Amino acid sequence: TFFPSFCNNHSIMEYIVYVFGTCFIFLALALLFAYHRTKHYGLFLIGITYAASAGLAIALMHWWPLAAGFILAWILRLLGLDPGPDPEKRD
Repeated sequence: TFFPSFCNNHSIMEYIVYVFGTCFIFLALALLFAYHRTKHYGLFLIGITYAASAGLAIALMHWWPLAAGFILAWILRLLGLDPGPDPEKRD
């Protein structure tokens, strides 16, 4: 074939899952650090959601856990578990 063996669709999707999984893990770490500082339980739940979806996606090597984790995190945000900006610290 024209393309080398590392450019087939399966290996490209693996790289995409690794990249987005890594981004989700860093996002989860940032949210859990923010939870440690603020003790807002919504940050903990969203952080665990991102970490679990990244771990599941990398373990199964599928894209759907990333999509499910992202949707679940947005549902948690719509339910009001994401803390908004602090009006006292705007100045």
